[in-house]
Amino acid sequence: MGRGRLRIHLGAAPGVGKTYAMLGEAHRRAERGTDVVVALVEDHGRPRTAGLLDGLETVPRRRLEHRGATFTEMDVDAVLARRPALALVDELAHTNVPGSRNAKRWEDVEELLAAGIDVLSTVNIQHLESLGDVVETITGVRQRETVPDEVVRRAHQVELVDMTPEALRRRLAHGNVYPPDRVDAALSHYFRPGNLAALRELALLWTADRAEEYLRHYRTEHAIHATWPTRERIVVGLTGGPEGRTLIRRAARIAARGAGGELLAVHVVRPDAAPAAPLPELTEQRRLVEDLGGTYHPVLGDTVPTAILDFARGADATQIVLGTSRRKAWRYLLDPGVGATVARECGDIDVHVVTHEHAAAGRPALPGRLPVRLGRVRTLAGWLLGCGGAVLLTLLLVGTGAGLGLPTAMLLFLSLTVGAALLGGVFPAIASALAASLLLNYYFAPPTHTFTISDPENILGLAVFVGVGISVASVVDLAARRAQLAARSRAEAEVLAFLAGGAEPDKDTVAALLARVRDTFQAESAALLEHTGDHGSWHCLAAAGPHPAASPEEAAVDVPAGERFSLVLTGRVLPAEDRRILAAFAAQAAARLEHRRLTEEAAASRRLADANRIRTALLAAVSHDLRTPLAAIKAAVSSLRSDEVAWAPEDEAELLAGIEDGADRLNHLVNNLLDMSRLQTGSVTALTRDIDLDEVVPLALAAVPADTVRLDVPEDLPLVPADAGLLERVVANLVENAVKYTPPGVPVTVRAEVLDLPGAGRLELRVVDRGPGVPEDARERIFQPFQRHGDAPRGNGVGLGLAVARGFTEAMGGELTAEDTPGGGLTMVVTLPLIPADSSPADSARPGSEGPGPAPHRQKGGLPS
Repeated sequence: MGRGRLRIHLGAAPGVGKTYAMLGEAHRRAERGTDVVVALVEDHGRPRTAGLLDGLETVPRRRLEHRGATFTEMDVDAVLARRPALALVDELAHTNVPGSRNAKRWEDVEELLAAGIDVLSTVNIQHLESLGDVVETITGVRQRETVPDEVVRRAHQVELVDMTPEALRRRLAHGNVYPPDRVDAALSHYFRPGNLAALRELALLWTADRAEEYLRHYRTEHAIHATWPTRERIVVGLTGGPEGRTLIRRAARIAARGAGGELLAVHVVRPDAAPAAPLPELTEQRRLVEDLGGTYHPVLGDTVPTAILDFARGADATQIVLGTSRRKAWRYLLDPGVGATVARECGDIDVHVVTHEHAAAGRPALPGRLPVRLGRVRTLAGWLLGCGGAVLLTLLLVGTGAGLGLPTAMLLFLSLTVGAALLGGVFPAIASALAASLLLNYYFAPPTHTFTISDPENILGLAVFVGVGISVASVVDLAARRAQLAARSRAEAEVLAFLAGGAEPDKDTVAALLARVRDTFQAESAALLEHTGDHGSWHCLAAAGPHPAASPEEAAVDVPAGERFSLVLTGRVLPAEDRRILAAFAAQAAARLEHRRLTEEAAASRRLADANRIRTALLAAVSHDLRTPLAAIKAAVSSLRSDEVAWAPEDEAELLAGIEDGADRLNHLVNNLLDMSRLQTGSVTALTRDIDLDEVVPLALAAVPADTVRLDVPEDLPLVPADAGLLERVVANLVENAVKYTPPGVPVTVRAEVLDLPGAGRLELRVVDRGPGVPEDARERIFQPFQRHGDAPRGNGVGLGLAVARGFTEAMGGELTAEDTPGGGLTMVVTLPLIPADSSPADSARPGSEGPGPAPHRQKGGLPS
């Protein structure tokens, strides 16, 4: 049974027509054949609203006494018992009268939804719990009746019933909302034009947010990455500089130009600066963003333009606000700057470059401004080899007086420059090439010990030397960049392949996936949180790592996973491009959790279906199999009580015998039904003790004629650990079933024997009949409840005997199987374990046992104590 769907008609104020719209929808549903009932609707004396109640079934309300007055509330039990397809429940935020089933009406609605009943309801925007303070500021009236926002957000559909303030005031003036004696007071206080306009704006914005959530979910499901400018989202880039406040205020003004504009501030953290504490100015700017209703997002990125664009596209931003660079003009020769790069690569996102008083003022170069791609140790080694190695090589060549010419020395220095490039990258190699060219000029190019070069060929050679060194350095740096990009792409591909098909939800738990997230992104902890809807609280469903975040606000990274879930990480800020992969992990985690819940619900549904099938079969059995003995008993009793016939003693005896036979059959059927019920509920517990078959078999055969059964039970059988009562029922059911299908005059054989198996022996009790037998493919079906093979006409049971027998046998640790009887028929085999040979001292002290050895045998002349 699935959960019901909630549809809410949301209004800005009383009188906009929510109840009227709800009743109109109810009539449309009823005309389409939906089973609709009115659980509770308040017409407030409005004739047109009351007229729409005609033609709809109404569930009587429950009457409650409170402080000497009588009130009526929705009768939840009556609605649940009626089980309509759709129930109408007005005024969702209403507080119930003390003594009601629940304190709030929305809690009553939750019960109906949990029972699988769809609900139509109404609520005004002022009753949302999060807007209570805002509404009080606007209207001066504090709302006492509220409903949690999450209850309304979880609704399958929220429909805004809109009306302009002027139209609503006209309705009031015409007496369509309140009685005439209340109209003037309402128009001059709560229903003032300004109040209604503000409440209407709140309702429109809240509904727009709801539509935005649905749109975001839709874009995620369909992997749509293009910008949809459904509302203005302004991303402002912050560097921590003094111009940040100007940019934030400018971005806030742009966002405020359109209704529902959203402000998002992003600060890009370089990998080498991630552990550093935030700048004081950046902390103040974050507070300013939050004061203006925006959100602050730190992201990690190797290059600032790429990180900003990745974030903006991920947030579906429509505009980006950046400040004019504070760099000196000459630095544009080396790098076009963040603003120019973002404007060139932004695509369909508008970019605003805002000037400020700090533009072109310059700023000190920060250490590690360019991303470190080859590692700090490796870069330092490149600097030492390029610069220090050049000095050492010069001292070696000059000190030894090798007398090498310029070409040979140039080749040695070029090898040193190439080594610096391979080890440290661009800058160590460039520095090595420049230092080497000066040393070659001073010590090896004639005239020596001067920077003058007399031969033009030497000038060309030194220039080529510097060019080759810089070219090699550039190639090495480009190779490092591409190797890093290839490694990242390979890692992303492996992660996506793992998420797409490498993981099986049935085998990999949510916790295992979170552990993979933690390892992939090198986070301290990863957790999947669920929004419980109770005052905005969060509940941790699964986590990996120590001290997981308890809410998105406490996490370093927060990625939504559907409407109710959020994947949070602690430890470090992630690059903007990593959030795409993290979003895939979040979707997979939510999918696994939903899969697990759906699997549990499916298992519960299967159990309910099995129980329902058994109930259906039980009803069929009661209506068919139990009716026959009841009819026979009633006919015999009616005949005996009749005064019109004088019965002979032998006739009376025959009728009484029929009554007794019918009662026995009823007793047998009822016992089987009760036994099956015990098995279904798992309440059968075997009281095992060592018993002799002589305790069981004679009692089990009491219900069948003596000439229909032949016993073959040796007297030297060992004791069997079993429950005497359960074993008796097993044998009785098997024998009665065998007698039923065996031709008249042919006895059923009950035979017992011991099987010597390695480690432990077993006792087999066989019930052999000579009936028609059962095909091999149908032998398991005969052990299912309410099954009778071939629907034999002589069967007078409900088809539970074999099912009960197998259930009791398994409760005692044994097995019940069916096999062919040689020569025709069916043999039921009950296999029970024997007492192990190496029994405990307490076991070996039974009567008839003289210490460790074979299992004790029964003693003649009495039962073991």
